[in-house]
Amino acid sequence: MISLHHLALPSITLGILISGIFERIVRVNLRQTLKADYVEAARARGIQEGKILFAHALKNAMIPVITVLGLTFASLLGGAVLTEVTFSWPGLANRLFKAIELRDYPMVQGIMVFFSSIVVFASIAIDILNALIDPRIRY
Repeated sequence: MISLHHLALPSITLGILISGIFERIVRVNLRQTLKADYVEAARARGIQEGKILFAHALKNAMIPVITVLGLTFASLLGGAVLTEVTFSWPGLANRLFKAIELRDYPMVQGIMVFFSSIVVFASIAIDILNALIDPRIRY
């Protein structure tokens, strides 16, 4: 059984990589959304500021964030390779690195097909999630 304190440095390493991107996207989109006409109309109707923020503005501001999340997922897998090799963490990404070192091309191809299929399924899941959040999106 793996102790949780062994996960701290790899998790922080991967988290710092993408946290700044998402913080900036959320901030910019939330600022734009809070200036929208429907938010001003909700304020004029006397709806509480917290309900406006969470029910109206944040829901609409999250659509671009979720889209970027799908695009960032591939770079997160690439970062996992570097993180697993750096911290000597046993995993599929570390196995990919060893296969590249040993020039085991069938193993490299198999792992890359597996990683790419994960990215494809994540992209499909992101598209479905966007359609559930925004009723204007139809497929």
